[in-house]
Amino acid sequence: MRVLVIEDDAAVADGLIDGLSYANFETLRVATGTAGLAAVDSFRPDIILLDLGLPDLDGTDVCRAIRLKEQTPIIVVSARDDEMDRVIALEIGADDYVVKPFGMRELVARIRAVSRRTGTTETDAPPATERRFGPLLIDTRAQRVLLGGSPVHLTAKEFDLLVYLSDDPGAALRRAEILHDVWDTNWYGTTKTLDAHIAAIRKKLGDPGWIQSVRGVGFRFEQPAEPRS
Repeated sequence: MRVLVIEDDAAVADGLIDGLSYANFETLRVATGTAGLAAVDSFRPDIILLDLGLPDLDGTDVCRAIRLKEQTPIIVVSARDDEMDRVIALEIGADDYVVKPFGMRELVARIRAVSRRTGTTETDAPPATERRFGPLLIDTRAQRVLLGGSPVHLTAKEFDLLVYLSDDPGAALRRAEILHDVWDTNWYGTTKTLDAHIAAIRKKLGDPGWIQSVRGVGFRFEQPAEPRS
């Protein structure tokens, strides 16, 4: 799926591009509304992520101009969180509205939801089932983990937890969020269960650096600087 990112903030755009590329989307980023309108014709995106606070044109005007000639799905990604801004954007043709700051996991889910509603599908390539982080391979289809080519034997819940954490490498994920998503929507047990599973995964991966503790928040998955296999 080809995603056009119209975003003038370089830091936000870089994070978007990294996250979308990791999710196997082909991306193009432009920094102005004028460049965005031109890219709609040249890049032929399957979906558009549009910021409203652009330096040359207001994002609502860009959205309106795109809708005059194209039905490409548009998701507004903006720091404007006023209800009226959301209503106006949706009424002039946006398909969804995401308020900054947001999580990449949520944004990717929204992109896929909009694509299902509008009939835009990822037909160019099958969904990726393997994730590689240096010597670590996580195969979600085969439910297996390899480290340096050797199998790592995880329990079903340890595997689910590792997959969940590796969905968004480098992101600090809250304990409550992890328990909610990996264990159960209505989980009321002790968070020591999470700690025990994290400790077990670290031990089996041979390096605690794969899953780092974030004080006061939760945990973060990322490849250690010098992973040990």
